[in-house]
Amino acid sequence: MDVAFPNELLIVLGEEPERFRRQVLIYTLGKLYEQGRISGGFAAQVLDCSLWDFYHLLSANGFAVIDYPESDWPAEQDTRAWQQTH
Repeated sequence: MDVAFPNELLIVLGEEPERFRRQVLIYTLGKLYEQGRISGGFAAQVLDCSLWDFYHLLSANGFAVIDYPESDWPAEQDTRAWQQTH
């Protein structure tokens, strides 16, 4: 599938077409991953990178790599709670 953007958008943003295409793909895959619609492994395959590189790209572009529900935050922050269960 191809998605077309007007050349004027690239000019306004000062972007090269290939760099812009990759950035749009990262944002799209990041959002789908964030919604739980695709796995990190699948996204890494699409981007032709390692899973670690995909997680780094997520983080660098403002996506949460690990997303805990707010109700879990206190337990995640308290390492003593983790140590007591292990």
